[in-house]
Amino acid sequence: MFSAVNLVSRYQICRWLFIFLISISVPMEVASASEGLAQSGKQLTIVKLSKVAGVLDEMEQQGGDEVLPIFEAMLVGDLYFVKADKTLVIVVERNPDDESVTVSNAFHAEELLNFGKAELKKVRVNNKLRRILRSKIAALTLSSSDPDIRESAVNNMLQNLDDENIQLLTSAKLTETSTAIIEKIDLALTIALLDSADDEERLVAIDLLRGVVEPVVRNKLQSLVEKDSQGKYLEENRSIVYASQSALQQIDRKLRVYGFIERVFFGLSLGSVLLLAAIGLSITFGVMGVINMAHGELIMLGAYTTYVIQQQFPNHIGISVFVAIPAAFIVCGLVGVAIERGVIQFLKGRPLETLLATFGISLILQQTVRTIFSPLNRQVSTPDWMSGALQINPGLAITYNRLYIFIFSLLVFFLLLLVMKRTALGLYVRAVSQNRDMAMALGIRSNWVDAMTFGLGSGIAGVAGVALSQLTNVGPNLGQAYIIDSFMVVVFGGVGSLWGTLVAAFSLGMFSKFMEPVTGTVLAQICVLVFIVLFIQKRPRGLFPQQGRASES
Repeated sequence: MFSAVNLVSRYQICRWLFIFLISISVPMEVASASEGLAQSGKQLTIVKLSKVAGVLDEMEQQGGDEVLPIFEAMLVGDLYFVKADKTLVIVVERNPDDESVTVSNAFHAEELLNFGKAELKKVRVNNKLRRILRSKIAALTLSSSDPDIRESAVNNMLQNLDDENIQLLTSAKLTETSTAIIEKIDLALTIALLDSADDEERLVAIDLLRGVVEPVVRNKLQSLVEKDSQGKYLEENRSIVYASQSALQQIDRKLRVYGFIERVFFGLSLGSVLLLAAIGLSITFGVMGVINMAHGELIMLGAYTTYVIQQQFPNHIGISVFVAIPAAFIVCGLVGVAIERGVIQFLKGRPLETLLATFGISLILQQTVRTIFSPLNRQVSTPDWMSGALQINPGLAITYNRLYIFIFSLLVFFLLLLVMKRTALGLYVRAVSQNRDMAMALGIRSNWVDAMTFGLGSGIAGVAGVALSQLTNVGPNLGQAYIIDSFMVVVFGGVGSLWGTLVAAFSLGMFSKFMEPVTGTVLAQICVLVFIVLFIQKRPRGLFPQQGRASES
């Protein structure tokens, strides 16, 4: 029994010793491999140009994907070496003010160093080496472990389908595992068949490409049609031209459909911005009858609140947007309550004087912002999750920032609708807007309701400023661009009607975006204004007039 225990313990000791040796040998192997690659890289600094191709082959075999940044830098002329010790470096930044450059070690990219230009020398490259480098970069990216890199490589090759690239794509297809990338490779190989000498192959390729909206496909088919117009096809080749024209017509039909969908999306996007800008104005205008010319400046304050919060959290841009929403609501809401308590409550029943007073307040707010932040526009950073676009297909893309703002505007609308329908404040607001005298007779403090309503509308304007800061630069005149449109939305939808504001905002947004390609931006805005004027002549109280005894007057 003792010998069995002793045997087990010896086995455990040997097992752990073996694991230890493996653990220390792997880093040594990696280090030696990296050292060998660095030694091969130094050969680029001393060998003749005629022998550089062999060095590149050796580096590719030793490093695989690791040499990709080195080859790319060498291709564009950013690969240098230090004269003192022949260390390869990649230029990261050239400092225009002095004779220094910022470089990174070619084999340890995280190491950033500064050198004088006289201390470095460029690795020489000629046209033959550039062709070799392009071929090696293409082969390395096609065999990368990252599917995004492989897909990007195929997309790049679509623009230059020479014999070498076609051969690389054919080989890559045999080992590719991603279905999406295989489809891209098949597309590239099909496009390559359009240059085939066999007319049957070309007709098959044209038939397969029918309806594919990739720009390179349309350009290729268009070139076939143009060659016919120049008399480069004989009568027996006309079937290729007819097939190309038919395929082009189908592609154009699809592009028109995608263009229509894109215009609808941009119309909804503009409508969502108008909804956020106008919904707060609709409440204050409907309850208090106040034409608030400072509403645009409240939107501006919301945008500046976003900017200030981003300055406080520069490393957390994504979180700062969520912090800015309640902050902008509170800041602008308090400013709105101050305006109502300080000015508007003394001008009730005098709409013209209220208009002039709020216009003066708007100028004061603009000048205050110019004094604090300067007249220059401020750039608000967009979070990574709002950047870029959702590429549905090559003919249709939806930008994330506008998509999120559209969703956000609907959330704000339904949240406000819930407040107006399910809370005591909403009940008081509806009572005062329908019949102020009766509401006061029932014990509702109309002055308190006015202050809270103006604060609520101003807070929503601040939230609109947060959304607008993700679409445009933040400046003192930001709100002026939306105040007129906001009033048009309120009047068109019906004063005090939330559903009317929703329908009016999206209707005017869609109308504007479909008019712009025909008439231009400025004329489209004029057409919208003329349409609203004519509409108000027929329906003075808008699409959804407010119901109530006092509201009839």
